[in-house]
Amino acid sequence: MKAERFEDLLVWQRSKELAKTIYFCFAESKDYSFKDQIQRASVSVMNNIAEGFERKSNNEFKYFLYISKGSCAEVRSMLVLALELNKISQTDYEKLNQESVEISKMISGLIKTL
Repeated sequence: MKAERFEDLLVWQRSKELAKTIYFCFAESKDYSFKDQIQRASVSVMNNIAEGFERKSNNEFKYFLYISKGSCAEVRSMLVLALELNKISQTDYEKLNQESVEISKMISGLIKTL
């Protein structure tokens, strides 16, 4: 089945859930700059998938998917720091990191199909 809307893409749906989880996980954080950066990076993953999809050109879609993949790496990088600074638990880190790795692989797969 060909996706008619970006909302139909499983990778967009999973990246939206990741962003929501990041928001909930850091909701109580008083380190506002850290919280803002990891939240913005997580939202960037889903938004770049959406923006690229709407461009209706495979080359432009690929371009935005690479940006999305980069934002996914930024989330993982910040999760490592969050763990080392005791901002999140080991369990939350492992869950969020694994999900971001899987999303990154899904993005790579989508890039290959284009």
